[in-house]
Amino acid sequence: MKCYAVIDTNVLVSALLKWDSIPGQVVQQTYAHEIIPVFNDSILQEYEEVLSREKFHFPKETVEFLLSRLKTIGENMTTVESLVGNFPDPKDVVFFEVTMEKNKTDDAFLVTGNLKHFPKHPKVVTPAEMLRILDNR
Repeated sequence: MKCYAVIDTNVLVSALLKWDSIPGQVVQQTYAHEIIPVFNDSILQEYEEVLSREKFHFPKETVEFLLSRLKTIGENMTTVESLVGNFPDPKDVVFFEVTMEKNKTDDAFLVTGNLKHFPKHPKVVTPAEMLRILDNR
């Protein structure tokens, strides 16, 4: 059964650093259409900015392919309700907002390697937890 997920940028970085890792498996599940990525324009901008950083040495073609695939198979949320919360990194708020907005109509998760950056919430999961959720559907 398909599942909607907002994928934190750190998961994409980890996936590209090591494709056979658990974060890599999460991205592979998007390619297999088992996970439908959910995002908005701000998230896409962050993906592009972070994945294009020199320090990662990701080939431009790899980043372009990943972003193209996510846009093609994913869902762009054009309207998202702003939430007030205490987030260590203000850039993370949008990931939580998009997840909560998608949960108004469908079951959606926020997949992150940094749980401590988000409120404790059953919809905020690690990549390993996301794979377990998929296995149990």
